[in-house]
Amino acid sequence: MFAAAALAISCEGRAGDMPDWPWEDPEVEAPEQQPEEIPVEDATLDKWSDVSADFGQLPDYVKVYKSPETLEGKKAVAYIAIADMTSAQWDIWSINDAAMEGTEDAFKTPSTVFGEGNWPIVINAGFFYASGGKNYSSSLAVRNSEVLAYNINYASEDWVTMYYPTRAALLESESGDFDACWTYRTWDNHYMYPAPAENTWEAKPAKQPTASYPEGGEEFAAKTAIGGGPLLIDGGKFRDTYVEELFNGTSGIGPDSNQPRTAIGVTADKKMITFVCEGRQMTDGVAGLTTADVANVLLDLGCVEAINLDGGGSSCMLVNGKETIKVSDGSQRAVGSTIMIK
Repeated sequence: MFAAAALAISCEGRAGDMPDWPWEDPEVEAPEQQPEEIPVEDATLDKWSDVSADFGQLPDYVKVYKSPETLEGKKAVAYIAIADMTSAQWDIWSINDAAMEGTEDAFKTPSTVFGEGNWPIVINAGFFYASGGKNYSSSLAVRNSEVLAYNINYASEDWVTMYYPTRAALLESESGDFDACWTYRTWDNHYMYPAPAENTWEAKPAKQPTASYPEGGEEFAAKTAIGGGPLLIDGGKFRDTYVEELFNGTSGIGPDSNQPRTAIGVTADKKMITFVCEGRQMTDGVAGLTTADVANVLLDLGCVEAINLDGGGSSCMLVNGKETIKVSDGSQRAVGSTIMIK
């Protein structure tokens, strides 16, 4: 679980019912000061190596690539799987926490999920945690139009002042179109928005999202969707809205520090790109990337929609059941959700 007190889950306005957070896996190392403009370099696909053959037989419409030695000016070990979604299918496994009250459903390692379906591609997905003998999801998961879990609908650094952030999701509509958006679950409705609620830890909380705030809200609808955050790319433009989504600060995911990362994006011609990068010196000199770095890499690879997913010790991508990066826990972590492609 990619740490965050701000990722604890509850129904709107029920701060008194929040479960205790176990404070495992603190994610934030000393944040690194980022330059005003992060250069894009050595990330175009022709700089990546096609390593599909290293992982056995794959469908013709799925390719796997290893990164060049540097990404965004940093030593890197990263992999992407590119799936042509005119032929491929993606699916979601998640614990069922639709009631937002925790569940006895077990977390699973990516290898366990692979063993249950022999998926060519499996990656870890959304945020999650365990408390009081129950397992909780903090990220949206939709499978066959059924919501299995929602994005967390509040956050706090002191559990006194409460914020109500909209958080990122990548969804596929019934018509087969892909979109990255921000979502919010109210007491009795679920909305998606073309822009995030304007929150920041440095200001008083923005009002709770509704049908009319932020502007352009619609009732949520998707055939398949996965949540996480921050949103990285929307409409072909760099976003990285970790401030508005409240993923920074002492309880955040260290968006401006180098970490192992997992992300997912889609190109204009419906190629789905799943991304993982190594970090925490599992390979000497490889510290990881910031969320801005990941956004720039995916932009350079042609993504027009993309979101960040759970990272740190959760980051893992399997190709035909074989690990790509060295996971930073030393072994695969059991997670709350995965994305699978076949």
